[in-house]
Amino acid sequence: MSKNPRYDGKPLLRLIELYVIDAVGALTPEQERNLDAMSPKLCQLYGTTGDWRAAIAKAMAFPETMPESIREMWSKNQQIAKQNGAELTAEAFAVMFVDANIPQ
Repeated sequence: MSKNPRYDGKPLLRLIELYVIDAVGALTPEQERNLDAMSPKLCQLYGTTGDWRAAIAKAMAFPETMPESIREMWSKNQQIAKQNGAELTAEAFAVMFVDANIPQ
C-alpha cells in the first residue's frame, strides 16, 4: 500500500478526517477497532479522558456541537451532490470538510 503524501508531516490530519467520517456514521468496523485501540494513547497524548473522539476534539479545541455541525454540512452536501447527479462519499466529504474548515 502506498503512503498518501497528503499526510506527510501531519499525523493528526487523518485522525481528523476519521473524526468527520465517524460523525456521519460511516466508519468501517476495522477503522472503529483501530481507533478504539488508539484511544488510551491519544487520550494520554492530548491530556484528556474518554475515547479517541474526545482526544481529537481536545487536540483541535472542537466545540461539543462539532459532530452535529458536521452532520448538518454532510446532509447539505449530500443534497447538492444529488442535485448535480453525483455521489458524495463520506471519505470525499471528510477530505473536503477538513480542507475547507481546518487550518493546516
